[in-house]
Amino acid sequence: MEMVGAIPDNFPALVDRASREFGSTEAISDGDVSLDFAELGQQIREAAGALVASGVKRGDRVAVWAPNSWEWVVAAMAVFRVGAVLVPVNTRFKGREAAFVLKKANVKLLFTVVGFLGNDYVSDLRDSGEKVDSIDDIVVLRGDVLEGTVSFQDFLNRNTDGDFEEAESRAAAVSGSDLGLIMFTSGTTGVPKGVMVEQGPIIRGFSHYARELGMRQGDRMLIVNPFFHAFGFNGAINPCFIHGATMLPHPIFDVPSVLQRIQDEQVTVFPGPPAIFQGLINYKNLADYDTSSLRSAVTGAASIPVETVVDMRERLGFDTVVTAYGMTETHGLVTICAADDPPDVVANTSGKALPGIELKLLDDDNQEVEQGEPGELLVKGYAVMRGYLDEPEQTAETIDEDGWMRTGDICVMDAQGYIDITDRKKDMFINGGFNTYPAEIESTMLEHPAVGQVSVIGVPDERLGEVGAAFVVPAPTGPPDLEELAVWCKKEMANYKVPRYFWLIDELPLNPSNKVLKTELRDRASALLS
Repeated sequence: MEMVGAIPDNFPALVDRASREFGSTEAISDGDVSLDFAELGQQIREAAGALVASGVKRGDRVAVWAPNSWEWVVAAMAVFRVGAVLVPVNTRFKGREAAFVLKKANVKLLFTVVGFLGNDYVSDLRDSGEKVDSIDDIVVLRGDVLEGTVSFQDFLNRNTDGDFEEAESRAAAVSGSDLGLIMFTSGTTGVPKGVMVEQGPIIRGFSHYARELGMRQGDRMLIVNPFFHAFGFNGAINPCFIHGATMLPHPIFDVPSVLQRIQDEQVTVFPGPPAIFQGLINYKNLADYDTSSLRSAVTGAASIPVETVVDMRERLGFDTVVTAYGMTETHGLVTICAADDPPDVVANTSGKALPGIELKLLDDDNQEVEQGEPGELLVKGYAVMRGYLDEPEQTAETIDEDGWMRTGDICVMDAQGYIDITDRKKDMFINGGFNTYPAEIESTMLEHPAVGQVSVIGVPDERLGEVGAAFVVPAPTGPPDLEELAVWCKKEMANYKVPRYFWLIDELPLNPSNKVLKTELRDRASALLS
């Protein structure tokens, strides 16, 4: 086994190490484009020079709003090189939602796409009616170059020798404790919050995860998890640079195309939420594809049946299946199973804390619970975020003065320290791996003229884990047409937020402090669905 240099604590040094140690190993394969680690490193360095030429300074915010692609990786890693901060934007966002994020983060330059997979984010933004004054430049990574934007190639051509040298000297000054990314997570208050995370903790936590997956040079990782998400950037791009594994970005999950890609590209490592693996296992033509190259999988972000873990090993051919738990606020990772944990442990727990991270469970009176009793999970250690961007009150509500961070997740812990997440303290539900916040959906739906009041809950769904159900109190002018309301929601919000079910209700059940009794709505929903 050849010795590879120590893992650095920041992304510019990680890219340089990969170029040096894994130079001729394929780094990324995307359609007709294949780059080895030396070529990818060079592309990133040139893009960094172009950022300097474009006036991006240390600490400036640069956004990437695009599906998974080789250009995403180049743009993102170039941002870190010049000492700037990366703001990934959810590809499912509509123009109005993206504008909020771009304004809040004060983004100076936006990398995006026009016409790739039918997306035209530039027009979405321009047609949203929101003006983002901070943006000086829009660079089109792929697709048609609209007026007032610049192509990726023309952007790269801005790089001069002087800019390149300036970028290189900035790269050398980056450290792991620098603010790395602002990742927006939808808030219970109904607007997304910018989670400030550093570079070092992402590399530290996910190098442990990559070891449990047994990742090694020459591995081939299929990346269906969106790059804008912690599971996609922190949990896929980052470990591939650490270990010299090939990134195989896959912009859209579609069962036959994923199975074909596994067979054609000899995929070995595949992270994803349970719904993705269940989709493959349940596919009627699974036997037509050769998935024997698969070796390691990590899943999480939703509960998973034991049968799924067993099927992943027996029917898809994985040797290693582990589950993990984390949130954007913890740099993406808190706990993980060990590679040799038995299927029932993998299915029924989310593993135990990473080294260097402490956990405790508290009851409603802030007392630690007895072992095996449910309590809210609190996390302390290097994984805790810096805080929410420009939200000191929300940060203080989440992280106490001793550094303990409330996750809002209820779980039980066993004698070995393994946790099982049983409930969301907040009313968030997870739809196909996407955190979905009722408050955000409700505040949008209230803008509809026929909606008087609305309460949204998550209801179980076999394929996606949970989907939304909306209880609607009609406005005084009369009840909404529910089919029309569903169409309206699809226009106004990302598709995973759109409720699957809409029910009219005379009044919402309230508790004495006038909060909606969601437990009562859940009971009604299960009665209606049965």
